[in-house]
Amino acid sequence: MSNNIELNEMGLCQMLRAIEEGVCTTEALINACFERIEAREPEVGAWQVKRSRDEYLAYYQANKAFFDASLLKGLPLGVKDIIDTEEMPTEMGSPIHTGRQPVEDATCVALIRAAGGIVLGKTVTTEFAYFKPGKTKNPADLTRTPGGSSSGSAAAIADGMVPMALGSQTAASVIRPAAYCGAIGYVGSRGEFSLRGGQPLAQSLDSLGLFARNVEDIQLLRAVLLRQTASTKTSELVAPKCVLVCRGELVGDTSPAMESATQKAVDKLKAQDVKVIVLEAGDRIKDMVDHHINIMAWEVCRNLAIESFQKNQLSDPLAALMDQGLNIDRSTYVASLDATQACRDWLWSYAPEADVILAPAAPDIAPLGHAATGAPHMSRPWQAMGLPVINVPGMKDTSGVPLGLQLIGKVREDDDLLRHAGWFKELLN
Repeated sequence: MSNNIELNEMGLCQMLRAIEEGVCTTEALINACFERIEAREPEVGAWQVKRSRDEYLAYYQANKAFFDASLLKGLPLGVKDIIDTEEMPTEMGSPIHTGRQPVEDATCVALIRAAGGIVLGKTVTTEFAYFKPGKTKNPADLTRTPGGSSSGSAAAIADGMVPMALGSQTAASVIRPAAYCGAIGYVGSRGEFSLRGGQPLAQSLDSLGLFARNVEDIQLLRAVLLRQTASTKTSELVAPKCVLVCRGELVGDTSPAMESATQKAVDKLKAQDVKVIVLEAGDRIKDMVDHHINIMAWEVCRNLAIESFQKNQLSDPLAALMDQGLNIDRSTYVASLDATQACRDWLWSYAPEADVILAPAAPDIAPLGHAATGAPHMSRPWQAMGLPVINVPGMKDTSGVPLGLQLIGKVREDDDLLRHAGWFKELLN
């Protein structure tokens, strides 16, 4: 920790321990984050709106006694621009809501503020958290997409701009950008976190997402959001006894590089005497992709009914999704909801001894260009089933671009998933 670059690259818990131990000050960490933003934001474009350094430090100094006594010490938070913030606009990546100013914070923002976090700014989102990209580029390779829809949050974490960020996921909006950018991205069991104050897209699928640089940071933020006792102490790492492997071909197309990364991870698990079971599912998991699309289309065109009356201000992909939803009959929608529950029950009965599932987090490395955000099919099945998921970075292709792997846990067993993920991250690195 001899220079600012090292300070801003620290994880959230590392920063908090450094403050507590007197290794560095909160102000030094805040300044390190702003120096990184000032150096990289013109290229990366992670922020929709943000405080200036002077504004941030003035707010911190005016409330220093509170922050010094708080858990999060006044450290900076990035908030996806579909999540309401009282002090900053929430425009949802759409011209329809330009200048929209919420009257209060979303619950997740309010809880992090109460714990001593400060909202540095709103991070770029795709339009209504769907497919139309914003301005963000991938910090790992600026010629590539950062993914979406939580593009700004993933990029801000991966590039060392802030130690914590909020996102959301309805299809692949946390796991895919985390995989593409090389960040930790976590989506809890469906319903685990309050969604009050977040723009709904598809209520049967929507989830809050957390981005950080270490699994222990996710554990800390999870405790804050669940109003449980939170600690900055180094978390326990627990090796899974058994891992169920879902190869990419069971979900959809994957690249040879992703297939190789998955196999390397399997080999590492076996070398640690972890039992590995390869899932044989026929078309069951691939069918979940179609069921997810049915559910999403049906619910989006009803949640965004007001915006649908301004169709000329919607992107073509979002307008097409709304049209698709209007042409799905309700019996098909209900059948897809029922199918996701049945598949979830079958999945964990297939290998009851499995602690987690290992699967590719995306089809490949981030695609070149910025006109699209990449294919979301690798996340759709798990999101449809409401399972907790975390992207674990560590693998890269031959050119050094991140290849993400995801661990999927049993519903409501998020704490176990995170303990295994911390161990798995150490294994990959």
